Amino acid sequence: MAADWHPRTFGAALAEAAARTPDAEAFVCAARRLTYSGLYQAARCAASALLALGIRRGDHVAICMGNSADWLTVFYANALIGAVTVPVNTRFRADELRYCLHQADAKLLVVADRFLKIDFIAMLRGITASLDDRLPGPELPRLEHVVVLGDDIPGAALSYALFEEPVCGRALDEAMAVVMPGDIALVQYTSGTTAMPKGVMLTHDNMLRNASVVAEKIGIRPDDRYYSPRPFYHVAGTTLSIIAALSRGACLVTAPVFDAEEALALLSRERCTLASGNDTIFLMLMNHPRFAETRLYLRGGWAAAGPEVMQQIHDRMGMRGLVYCYGLSEASPNIICSRFDAPWQERVAGAARPHDGMAARIVDPVSGLDCPTGGIGEILVKGWSVMRGYYNKPAETAKAIDAEGWLHSGDLGSIDAEGRLRFIGRAKDIFRVGGENVSPADVEEVLHRHPKVKQAQVVGVPDARLGEVGAAYVILNEGTTAEPDEFIAWCRERCAGFKVPRHVKLIDSFDGIGMTGSSKVQKIKLREHALVDFALRKP
Repeated sequence: MAADWHPRTFGAALAEAAARTPDAEAFVCAARRLTYSGLYQAARCAASALLALGIRRGDHVAICMGNSADWLTVFYANALIGAVTVPVNTRFRADELRYCLHQADAKLLVVADRFLKIDFIAMLRGITASLDDRLPGPELPRLEHVVVLGDDIPGAALSYALFEEPVCGRALDEAMAVVMPGDIALVQYTSGTTAMPKGVMLTHDNMLRNASVVAEKIGIRPDDRYYSPRPFYHVAGTTLSIIAALSRGACLVTAPVFDAEEALALLSRERCTLASGNDTIFLMLMNHPRFAETRLYLRGGWAAAGPEVMQQIHDRMGMRGLVYCYGLSEASPNIICSRFDAPWQERVAGAARPHDGMAARIVDPVSGLDCPTGGIGEILVKGWSVMRGYYNKPAETAKAIDAEGWLHSGDLGSIDAEGRLRFIGRAKDIFRVGGENVSPADVEEVLHRHPKVKQAQVVGVPDARLGEVGAAYVILNEGTTAEPDEFIAWCRERCAGFKVPRHVKLIDSFDGIGMTGSSKVQKIKLREHALVDFALRKP
């Protein structure tokens, strides 16, 4: 792929797909279905409306709504004219939304009036009083337009209906002609470890090339129906879902939000052949009461999961071509992806060489020196997939990407003698028990092998003698009962003593504790609960 890669924009890639297979189905979500020609024409209409509103190459357009045909249409409309998409996390609260729109210098916002029981119009009114009068207002001086999907349209806002009006061809074609592969296409906000998120700047070439490489390794074909529950406001939803499907002319199948029962029905009804997700998503699918009666047509896909969950997906969901993926937003996002036709034992082990044209190192986080082969340290990556930097944050960019161009991931991993990179865990999640580093993923793997365990999550908590120890939260499979000590004993027989959780709590769901939009348990919030649940700190 590296030698014969020809950079282009993904707006151009959409135009090519529409010309090549105009009647092929490109997208399915809720009640909406779009062919490639239908998607391209919808994007052209929306792009023409953006031009009429004064949006030009390099301007920032924020999108705040759930996965939908409208989200996809605006995303491609931006790409066609060189506008930069700023995906807004639909779980943001008012302060986070205000920060995102202000820090990103958003010139236009496309927003659903209501989603997930959140009244975004009321939220926006609380942010800027100018919404009912005239934009921009003093609170968001760059925000000139708000376009609303829905019926609740404030006085200074516009209806999404204007994005569906006929195309004005010449002006659009002229705007499309000057968009370049090296232009910024996305400002992806990622939380990291700071108080407020940082905007990762990714180019058309970053995203399209990354998507194309991953699609080839997954084995995506034009006749595939690729199910992805990843929210479009995450780069796994844009690069590894939207653009990965586009790169092979496949059909992307998704839903506004992930619900395990509805997802199983969708997978069966649409005869999906590929699927993607993290360990939590796949465990929710496989452990749902309807799973056993659901007919699946899956042959492969990708997962960000440990060996135990990977094996379950392979065996129980029939995904024989399943591959392992690891990455981060700052790398567009994928760094390693095993091949669908590689031996299963290589894929399930969760290690692979970086993509052609990409390099990886493992360094000691303190000294910055390279670790010996097989040693554990911070993952550094370099090459075509690395971001341009954080938007308007030069100091943070310089800290993340050093003078030699190495991106410091903040993740721990190792590289074996054959050059295969293995992700160990997020550095901020690692805890130290009596001086020994423990990755929560290692302990979760052991717990997931227990026949009664539906899902498990582990965090480090304070301990007077050892500094920190593990605390585990466990959801039981339906129809089973157990006591916490059973899982402590299970771990003691299967892993080193310092890894054994000292605290275990059985729960019904992680929903009340904190889940991200991509169905990951929020470790920071889980640890806060653990401090109270195990009487390590008064509430």
